[in-house]
Amino acid sequence: MKLAILSRNAQLYSTQRLVEAARLRGHTVRVLDPLRCYMRIEPGQFEMHYKGKALADYDAVIPRIGASVTFYGTAVLRQLEMMGLYTPNPSDAVLRARDKLRCHQILAREGIGLPRTVFGDNPDDTNDLLQMLGEPPHVIKLNEGTQGTGVILAERASSSRSVIEAFRGLYANFLVQEFIAEANGADVRCFVVGGKVVAGMRRQAKKGEFRSNLHRGGSAKKVPLSEQEIDTAVRAARVLGLNVAGVDLLRSRRGPLVLEVNSSPGLEGIEGATGEDVAGSIIDYVDHSVKRRRRRPGAKGK
Repeated sequence: MKLAILSRNAQLYSTQRLVEAARLRGHTVRVLDPLRCYMRIEPGQFEMHYKGKALADYDAVIPRIGASVTFYGTAVLRQLEMMGLYTPNPSDAVLRARDKLRCHQILAREGIGLPRTVFGDNPDDTNDLLQMLGEPPHVIKLNEGTQGTGVILAERASSSRSVIEAFRGLYANFLVQEFIAEANGADVRCFVVGGKVVAGMRRQAKKGEFRSNLHRGGSAKKVPLSEQEIDTAVRAARVLGLNVAGVDLLRSRRGPLVLEVNSSPGLEGIEGATGEDVAGSIIDYVDHSVKRRRRRPGAKGK
């Protein structure tokens, strides 16, 4: 299998582990900076160049697209899809997961548990918006924030209004959610590959912090997952169209609640906490999927 990995930094742990796992299995792999990819778009002539040379004969691409390059990164991924490459996470699925509002609407439509969420645009509606949500504390988060950035806990309604006012002043899109106190500053990361949870860890926020992200100083350890948690994680990834996903859950009195679905989940924390070869699971799934495509009647390279 000839594999491309879309990543802005070949030195990142997750990118290096995917390269290592692919080469260990005898595959050819190359890391491509999506911002150095450029394309020709013409009926029947989808072409991609990278640093002056045409990209050709690749079988699959694994996207590792950061939030700051979502627009162009997904355009590059879409072009590669139109050139016939297989990807475990299609461009439309990446966009669905990256937009928190759209993601929550899709999950809610499918009956998947999540914290009560409200959204509104006009400042005249703020008081009614917060009444729809219920009593504080409230969690206010930017629509496209990552790794805990742009997430604020407001313990009073007046604080919620002040934060909302500030975000609106910056023309930022944001959500407001109920605070799940019984989670005690912890969440569960379920790593889904090909419709199966291959690893799970519990992340605990450091003292004085409510965000459990490891980038925020949280700690992580391997944790057994309930059948309900596994089912919720698998369903969340499936309805968004993701075959590789990090699904973050809160353990609440009413069952697991989806906090976020990450289309480019990091590997360092989950592999370090669980000892699982998650990178290998991703490569094996992509390889299996490519071979399955080749066996289809009329497939190229059959």
